[in-house]
Amino acid sequence: MIDKRNATLYSQSVIKTFRHKGLEEFFRQGSKAGIKAVHAKRLRLQLGRLDASKGPQDMGLPGWRLHPLTGALDGHWAVWVDKNWRMTFMFEGEDDAILVDYQDYH
Repeated sequence: MIDKRNATLYSQSVIKTFRHKGLEEFFRQGSKAGIKAVHAKRLRLQLGRLDASKGPQDMGLPGWRLHPLTGALDGHWAVWVDKNWRMTFMFEGEDDAILVDYQDYH
């Protein structure tokens, strides 16, 4: 039998805090209730990559459009999910991802 449990439940997670509760539930439990279901596949990939990252540069995959944010979100980074939707985050220390958010930029 193949074990399909989320590996992050059994190892130390890089992602320490979330701003978006729906995204946190999706990451921890697989619940799509708090996110757009059409974004689930990409968000699963992005959260998995973020949880294995050593810094924002590890999120710079083709098509994800990694970019630093400025202004009120100075110090945060964003990757493109779909249309106006972005996943934002910042790193604290050497490898702790914090304040992970899922936002619709109008």
